[in-house]
Amino acid sequence: MDERVSKVLVVGAGPVGAVCALALQQQGIAARVLEAQPEDARADTRTLALSHGSRLILERLGVWAQLDDVTPITRIHISQRGALGVARLSADEVNVPALGYVLPYAALTVALKQTLADAHIAVDYGMAVERIESGTDAATLQVADGRSYAAPLVVVADGGRGKSDPVPKFERDYDQMAVVCEVQTELPHANQAYERFTPEGPAALLPKGDRYALVWTARREDAERIAKLADTEFLAALYRHFGGRQGLFLQAGPRKTFPLKLAYTGSEAADRVVRIGNAAQTLHPVAGQGFNIGLRDAWELASLSGDTAPEALGSAAMLAAYARGRRLDVLGGVGFTDFLVRVFSNDIVPLRHARGLGLLALEVFPPLKAFVARRMIFGARG
Repeated sequence: MDERVSKVLVVGAGPVGAVCALALQQQGIAARVLEAQPEDARADTRTLALSHGSRLILERLGVWAQLDDVTPITRIHISQRGALGVARLSADEVNVPALGYVLPYAALTVALKQTLADAHIAVDYGMAVERIESGTDAATLQVADGRSYAAPLVVVADGGRGKSDPVPKFERDYDQMAVVCEVQTELPHANQAYERFTPEGPAALLPKGDRYALVWTARREDAERIAKLADTEFLAALYRHFGGRQGLFLQAGPRKTFPLKLAYTGSEAADRVVRIGNAAQTLHPVAGQGFNIGLRDAWELASLSGDTAPEALGSAAMLAAYARGRRLDVLGGVGFTDFLVRVFSNDIVPLRHARGLGLLALEVFPPLKAFVARRMIFGARG
């Protein structure tokens, strides 16, 4: 057996795992990253919506300056189809340069990969972890090729794709899929995003370059049908669904679909092992909380590791402290997104009127608006 001992092992070289390794190094803690995909794996084509809080994390790690394909969101328009109630959020109202930023997933991964290389952080590609075994002093990773790695602390940041993942503590199947693509609108976006609630599910338009990134949520069978429509039919259906606030929809790129669910595993898995990002919680994309919570997971874990005595790194006491510190932010995000999906994805008349009153309250009470905006930007500590 080839057992390699490191201080911290990070499973997954995606954005959350990479941010964790970089943040650990800033705390003076060396990490080794194991990634199941080969180094030349096909680039992910998804679009990311980062909060301003996530930008601050990336700035502290020296990553943000390497990103040049970023579109700021300075305003968000929130409404529900077929009923009264509109709320508008503005970056100026909460004294930030932007509420969020839209960029290609691939652009962020390229910048993080370069930053990892510049920092001389070891990343082993093609290392699929088959099993994680917890011990008193260390956790051991068994890799598919027979090799073994051990460390006092193992951070699982593989997006919940690992073979050794525990059963989630809580799951909800929304029976929804997201249809995603880029669309061109008749009117310029002027850095304004839209969140439009409909009985079938929310639809979001996120400014990206000179276009919009569309996230159209629908019931599973409807989403599959919508994604297969010819361009002209798709654009007409989108206009009927979303409305004409941005004029006509002129062009649409290739469509992809993703199933949507809630899965909460939690950060506590076993002694010496902690889960972060989608490996700990998978959220519905409404309000764009999941990815940003994952980056905060990585940052907070690294900060706590830096404040922990070397001999206590990965101990039960440390991991319990991490779980306590993250509980409010994570469960707040889980509850908020689940609430939005279940309360807004229906056409029940009393709820429709209640939603309208809620949006009206958000629009007319500046303290409430600032409270909601700052928690979307910075999490529970906003």
